[in-house]
Amino acid sequence: MNTTQLYKQLEKIVDPVSETDFLFDLLLAYSIPKAQVTQLRNGTNNRSDVEGQQILSRKVLFQPADSDSLFTTMETLRNDQRCMRHDPRFFVVTDYKSLLAYDTKVGDTLDIRLEELPKNLEFFMPWAGKERYAEAQENPADVKAAERMARLYDEILRNNPEAEKAPKERHKLNVFLSRLLFCFFAEDTDIFPNTIFSKAIHELTEEDGSDLDSFLNQLFEVLNTENRKGCIDQLCKFPYVNGGLFGDSYDAPKMTRRARRMIIDCGALDWSEINPDIFGSMIQAVVAPEQRGGLGMHYTSVPNIMKVIEPLFLNDLWEEFENAKNNTKKLAKLLNRISRIRFFDPACGSGNFLIITYKEIRKLEMAILEQRQRLDGYIPLHSLITLDHFYGIEIDDFAHEVAILSLWLAEHLMNVQFKKKFGDARPALPLKEAGNVVCGNACRLDWTKVCPAQKEDEVFIMGNPPYLGARMQTAEHKADLIHVCSKHGKAKNIDYIFAWFFKAADFIKESMSKFSFVSTNSICQGEQVDLLWSPVLSNRLEIFFAHKSFKWTNNAKYGAGVICVVVGVQNKSKVKKYLYEKTEKRLCGNINPYLSDAPDIFVKRTSRSISRFPRMIAGNKAVDGGHLFLDPADLEKAANEGCSHLIRKVVGADEFLNGKQRWCLWITEDTLEEALKFPFVEDRIKKTEKYRNNKTDSGAKYLAKFPYRFREMNKPRKNAIFIPTVSSERREYIPLGYLGKDDVVIAPNQVIYDPGIFIFGVLSSRMHMVWVQTVAGRLKTDYRYSSVLCYNTFPMPSLSNELKEMLGDLAYKVLDVRDEHVGMTMAELYDPDKMPNDLRIAHHQLDLAVDSCYRNKSFESDSDRLEHLFKLYIEMTA
Repeated sequence: MNTTQLYKQLEKIVDPVSETDFLFDLLLAYSIPKAQVTQLRNGTNNRSDVEGQQILSRKVLFQPADSDSLFTTMETLRNDQRCMRHDPRFFVVTDYKSLLAYDTKVGDTLDIRLEELPKNLEFFMPWAGKERYAEAQENPADVKAAERMARLYDEILRNNPEAEKAPKERHKLNVFLSRLLFCFFAEDTDIFPNTIFSKAIHELTEEDGSDLDSFLNQLFEVLNTENRKGCIDQLCKFPYVNGGLFGDSYDAPKMTRRARRMIIDCGALDWSEINPDIFGSMIQAVVAPEQRGGLGMHYTSVPNIMKVIEPLFLNDLWEEFENAKNNTKKLAKLLNRISRIRFFDPACGSGNFLIITYKEIRKLEMAILEQRQRLDGYIPLHSLITLDHFYGIEIDDFAHEVAILSLWLAEHLMNVQFKKKFGDARPALPLKEAGNVVCGNACRLDWTKVCPAQKEDEVFIMGNPPYLGARMQTAEHKADLIHVCSKHGKAKNIDYIFAWFFKAADFIKESMSKFSFVSTNSICQGEQVDLLWSPVLSNRLEIFFAHKSFKWTNNAKYGAGVICVVVGVQNKSKVKKYLYEKTEKRLCGNINPYLSDAPDIFVKRTSRSISRFPRMIAGNKAVDGGHLFLDPADLEKAANEGCSHLIRKVVGADEFLNGKQRWCLWITEDTLEEALKFPFVEDRIKKTEKYRNNKTDSGAKYLAKFPYRFREMNKPRKNAIFIPTVSSERREYIPLGYLGKDDVVIAPNQVIYDPGIFIFGVLSSRMHMVWVQTVAGRLKTDYRYSSVLCYNTFPMPSLSNELKEMLGDLAYKVLDVRDEHVGMTMAELYDPDKMPNDLRIAHHQLDLAVDSCYRNKSFESDSDRLEHLFKLYIEMTA
């Protein structure tokens, strides 16, 4: 189905809307067979005998309704078992101004103004045989709860715009949503009597929502009152909660009919199936936009959390359990061990890592206890895992409060499971303080005071600290880094997350403790490697596991879409080390800061090639406002004036890779007098002069004295090698250009002027590509080629004239094969899905030749190549 066409069809259906034809036109738009729609229209296959109602088996139950009864009608239909007799996929209720729909298969709802239907076209896609995509790894109930709470928040804001204008008002709204979440959890997890909260809203408040705020104010006061007098019977049935959540007196926001309906819909979910860590998604949906990125409050999904905690400690603990299964003493020893471990997240947000860790450790404890019951009949009185061994730091006061509440809810849910298995658990109410979560700046606090530990104690530090590159930081962030990095080096060019790595390294030094953080992959690329890992690993620490680059996605309302790594660090040990990449888990001898199975090494920027290759520099920069560059129309004007000899072909990344054409004026001091005779050229020179004079920096103003020329005027005598600055990670080789003497390379791309052709061969090889993949910086996942990090640092043995000639011949072969594929761009030639076989063969032959320059024995893999390159680099830079 063409979604663009569908969108246009839906636009026609809703503007103007025909009450007579709406349903039938809607079904036809989603490719329901015309015969079925015609039979429904004339009543032959309408399974309903209710006036105005239409039922098409397995497709839809449609009911028009008055504006005041939309929600009541939908609720009646959903609770009527007769309506489900014909298995309608969707219930649709409308007054032809608004539309309510309910998906009976996935339990999702749509509540929109009718004019918004085209923007929500995906909701009814199942009619066309296309189920909506859902992340298979996530708990669907979690995702649904997050979406519904986000919608409720948006609806409340529409009617309470002042709630977002001031921090104090926003805080009140956050507290209100936390109280709602608690009530949803409580009525489905035996804290409250079953469905008592949803039932009270349904029975004790008006349908239009006009009195809902006052009802909730009264209820929240009751939940905070132990001795109740004058309380109506329905509210007195709610237990006393306390614990701080309902302590402060805040007025609930004004409610609407739609907001009331949304609260009832949220309550209809089975919150016993929903993870308490969904609070992370909720808080991200409501906190201020400037906090959302600045404080790094990314909702971390369960699968991503497991990437951290499984290799950090969980796999080891389960392995110990498997080895101890038939030995009660070993099981008792393991139980004692896990009851003493401390877990610490120094950037905990709303507590996701701590919550999931707590639940996983409780699951392990129950598995141990069940096994002991089988072996010797042991019956535990209560869990040995207590929240006072869970520590966190969070800078945002509300997230800090949510983390504490979420931990308590997690404890309650696990106690419910414990009681089912072993017959007893700690009481749920009243609420009590949970965990040791401190509100403060982790960069400034002493972690050893937040989480006191001896050297022999096991502390696992984990989390998802805020990612902020050096150029994204505020003065406050810089001050934090200076405070932390005073003994580790300069803070000018480092990522904000370095502070957490430095403090964690100091914390675990010479102890049993370990740490693992999620980070952007920048910490294992380019110049950041030396800045971060030199001081961290100097404490006799090592990387013992890592997840290589992967895209970080989640189901928060504002999902973070960044490329991440997970890195685990411990004191030097003989334990096995593992690299994870996609579905592969690989045993390694050593994991270095580039996340390779190779010796620890720090490739440092250098201004000269350690292999004595010719100099590589950046292309020419114009600083001209575009006035020295020409498009095809400009080229024709110049030809008409007879000044084509002053024009050169421009080569940038777009031109080289995608076959685009661009030209520039190339005027030297020797040709200036002649150039000014052409009006077209003179006009361009004057515009460039004006542009440069209007710039604020002194360099541009100085260049205004020479408005006819580029800032640099570099050109080859015969030829040049062109290297695009950014290249796709999908390519097996970076496409290089071999240019003529009249081609002008423009910045920021790299260029080597008048090299031997063998240099093209070396740089086009697999050996060089492996080096680039490892040491280059990245733009997202694409390679950012740098002369000082990729080219100048590349180790190559001295080459004899015979070897240079051999590599040159094979380089020409690659160029010849490329020339034979007329009509294909460089991007297409080096697309791994489109690369011609003869070009692939030519590169393979070149690869073998370059490999042979390093050693006689062939390399078994890229890892083998990289290990050899690292050793050679160490020798050449000793």
